[in-house]
Amino acid sequence: MGLEACKSSPAARALFEKADQILGVSLMRITQEGPSEELTRTEYAQPAIFVTSLAVLAAREAAGQFQRESFAAAAGLSLGEYTAHCFAGTFSFEAGLRLVRARGLAMQAAAEAQPSGMTSLVGADAATAERVCARARGDGVLVVANLNAPGQVVVSGDLAALARVPEAAKEEGIRRCIPLVVAGAFHSPLMAPASSALATALAGTEMHSPKFPVWSNVTAAPVQDVDSIRALLARQVVEPVRWEETMRALEAAGCTEACEPPPGRVLAALARKCAPSITVSAITEGDG
Repeated sequence: MGLEACKSSPAARALFEKADQILGVSLMRITQEGPSEELTRTEYAQPAIFVTSLAVLAAREAAGQFQRESFAAAAGLSLGEYTAHCFAGTFSFEAGLRLVRARGLAMQAAAEAQPSGMTSLVGADAATAERVCARARGDGVLVVANLNAPGQVVVSGDLAALARVPEAAKEEGIRRCIPLVVAGAFHSPLMAPASSALATALAGTEMHSPKFPVWSNVTAAPVQDVDSIRALLARQVVEPVRWEETMRALEAAGCTEACEPPPGRVLAALARKCAPSITVSAITEGDG
């Protein structure tokens, strides 16, 4: 992650170097050399994704390949919402990185306090996923966490409840369940301690109204008021990500083109399912 961008763009490398100074660890080393066990810890994974995305965008911008002022909206899935806000000018890179670090640490702590995880239900819709949760929950915690696209819903909960998901899903006609490689039950009530810690961090962060609307995961609607942004970002870690609704809302608002920075090209694939009239270009690291 970030290797090609740093090789080809001084602007990208400068952001990684700044991140290393802020974090006090070599994020550049972790993202580019691993080991994967270290990178996948959410306390490192979240800053790594945030910095990689913004570094590649900075490389593009420095190369004159786009102007930030030409964008009409921004959105990001889960952690990506912070990237979207930083890109839109809601907060600085430095402030955003500190927020993302606080979010990652708080979510890691919550995950370690209660062993938990997430499972993707392939072929499920929201109503079916809710029935699976009701069947498998028992006395534990199990909720719909991500509504990503038609046929792609993720549930989140404690390990005992998740162990009952495959059988419950089979009874509801779900053809496949995929456990996700994540630290814990994100976007569920088990992240309540992280939400509280994040609310404190958000309250102490200088923010401005974004230069263009940023769509909220919680409401699937644009938000520009600073107080609302703080409240929604704190709620985001305990509430479902309504990504399919977000893409459809952007489509209805007239969005026809979008770009997705690294790492990955997941959102471009989801857009084809959710909002086919939006053409999403996945940016590669070497473009800058």
